Amino acid sequence: MTKMQVVLRLERPLDNLLLTRIAEAHTLYGIQKITVAPALDSIMVEYDATRLRPAEVESAMMSAGIPVAPALA
Repeated sequence: MTKMQVVLRLERPLDNLLLTRIAEAHTLYGIQKITVAPALDSIMVEYDATRLRPAEVESAMMSAGIPVAPALA
Protein backbone atom coordinates (compact mmCIF):
# COMPACT_ATOMS: atom_id res chain seq x y z
CA MET A 1 0.00 0.00 0.00
CA THR A 2 1.25 3.46 -0.92
CA LYS A 3 -0.33 6.26 1.08
CA MET A 4 -0.84 9.57 -0.68
CA GLN A 5 -2.65 12.77 0.20
CA VAL A 6 -4.71 15.19 -1.85
CA VAL A 7 -6.29 18.45 -0.72
CA LEU A 8 -9.71 19.25 -2.14
CA ARG A 9 -11.48 22.59 -1.75
CA LEU A 10 -15.05 22.46 -0.43
CA GLU A 11 -17.50 24.21 -2.74
CA ARG A 12 -19.93 25.14 0.03
CA PRO A 13 -19.68 25.85 3.75
CA LEU A 14 -19.70 22.98 6.21
CA ASP A 15 -23.02 22.03 7.79
CA ASN A 16 -24.16 19.03 9.83
CA LEU A 17 -25.11 16.97 6.76
CA LEU A 18 -21.77 17.61 5.08
CA LEU A 19 -19.88 16.73 8.28
CA THR A 20 -21.81 13.45 8.47
CA ARG A 21 -20.97 12.63 4.85
CA ILE A 22 -17.28 13.37 5.47
CA ALA A 23 -17.31 11.16 8.58
CA GLU A 24 -18.82 8.29 6.58
CA ALA A 25 -16.60 8.67 3.50
CA HIS A 26 -13.62 6.89 5.08
CA THR A 27 -15.48 3.65 4.35
CA LEU A 28 -15.08 4.21 0.60
CA TYR A 29 -12.74 1.86 -1.26
CA GLY A 30 -9.12 3.04 -0.96
CA ILE A 31 -9.87 6.05 1.29
CA GLN A 32 -7.84 5.90 4.49
CA LYS A 33 -8.51 9.18 6.30
CA ILE A 34 -10.23 12.53 5.75
CA THR A 35 -9.26 15.64 7.69
CA VAL A 36 -11.06 19.00 7.57
CA ALA A 37 -8.73 22.00 7.31
CA PRO A 38 -8.68 24.44 10.26
CA ALA A 39 -10.17 27.13 7.99
CA LEU A 40 -13.09 24.74 7.24
CA ASP A 41 -12.73 25.40 3.50
CA SER A 42 -11.01 22.21 2.35
CA ILE A 43 -10.39 18.58 3.19
CA MET A 44 -7.23 16.50 3.08
CA VAL A 45 -7.88 12.96 1.89
CA GLU A 46 -5.33 10.24 2.59
CA TYR A 47 -5.75 7.35 0.17
CA ASP A 48 -4.12 4.19 -1.14
CA ALA A 49 -2.38 5.16 -4.37
CA THR A 50 -2.24 1.53 -5.51
CA ARG A 51 -6.05 1.59 -5.68
CA LEU A 52 -6.97 5.17 -6.59
CA ARG A 53 -5.68 8.20 -8.48
CA PRO A 54 -6.39 11.82 -7.42
CA ALA A 55 -9.20 12.20 -9.97
CA GLU A 56 -10.83 9.02 -8.64
CA VAL A 57 -10.59 10.35 -5.07
CA GLU A 58 -12.32 13.53 -6.18
CA SER A 59 -15.01 11.51 -7.95
CA ALA A 60 -15.52 9.33 -4.87
CA MET A 61 -16.01 12.41 -2.70
CA MET A 62 -18.57 13.82 -5.15
CA SER A 63 -20.38 10.45 -5.26
CA ALA A 64 -20.53 10.51 -1.45
CA GLY A 65 -22.31 13.88 -1.61
CA ILE A 66 -19.29 15.99 -0.66
CA PRO A 67 -19.10 18.96 -3.08
CA VAL A 68 -15.41 19.46 -3.84
CA ALA A 69 -13.41 21.33 -6.45
CA PRO A 70 -10.34 19.89 -8.19
CA ALA A 71 -7.24 19.22 -6.14
CA LEU A 72 -5.31 22.20 -4.81
CA ALA A 73 -1.71 22.59 -5.89
